[in-house]
Amino acid sequence: MNEFTSGFWSAYIAIITILSLLGCAALLWKLSTKRLAPGQKAGVMGHLWDENLEEYNNPLPQWWMWLFWITLIFAVAYLMLYPGLGGFPGLLKWSSSGQFEGEQARAKERYEPVYAKFAAMDIPAVAADPQAREIGQRLFLNYCSQCHASDARGGQGFPNLADNDWLYGGTPEAILVSITQGRSGMMPPWPQLGEDGVRNVTNYVLSMSGRTHDGLRAAQGKDLFATNCAACHGADAKGNPALGAPNLTDEMWLYGGSDLSIMESISKGRNGKMPAWGEFLGPAKAHLLAAYVYGLSQLGAK
Repeated sequence: MNEFTSGFWSAYIAIITILSLLGCAALLWKLSTKRLAPGQKAGVMGHLWDENLEEYNNPLPQWWMWLFWITLIFAVAYLMLYPGLGGFPGLLKWSSSGQFEGEQARAKERYEPVYAKFAAMDIPAVAADPQAREIGQRLFLNYCSQCHASDARGGQGFPNLADNDWLYGGTPEAILVSITQGRSGMMPPWPQLGEDGVRNVTNYVLSMSGRTHDGLRAAQGKDLFATNCAACHGADAKGNPALGAPNLTDEMWLYGGSDLSIMESISKGRNGKMPAWGEFLGPAKAHLLAAYVYGLSQLGAK
């Protein structure tokens, strides 16, 4: 497709390009006809260094001249075959979009039957298939590893997908929904608790996971937790997959489990987003990717 908004700019670029090539050819022709007569000394250019190093106006060596001619011939041939002269598409009618579409068509022809075979299987069965795991791993490395790391163990703010701890549930159906529709999790800030209140709730959270804590502050934070936090995290603090509220009684921490990290989560809140990949991947690839992620935690797939 022509990228120019009018024919003028196409002609302008083509004319400038052709004139530049003709100018280079004329200059080379002029230089190639220049010869020194036998015994004739080349003139000097008037540049002198260190009183005895002077620049002479010698003709270019013939091998060097031929390199320039070969470059010009190559440029003309290239511009005849491929786009480069304004809107002229070239005799081969090549375009980057056309090459991409051709590669996509060939890949679709090659891999669509494979994707269709696995799409007809349920996710646990796909997760147990070695070929499916290999394809799923490639999909994961291409689309997911930037956030969740190549080993799927995540990092601060990005969940570990290789364990069995899930914010939104680890069933095949829940994982597929996370991939295709995305997730948006938000922990609201609680500055109204005050500094002491934040410290007290933090120590109560630390006590529930068996971490070192201040017992007095933990006791004072228990009621604050029940009043302000239990609605999402549950009275037992084991979380709520429907809301993406994490379990606070284990050793899994999305943003870090130190007292400072927990205090920051409570006082400033957290905001995490998993983008939706359903439209980009399509049903078949999303199915394979969900099976690979499911296998990481359920079947030990690597």
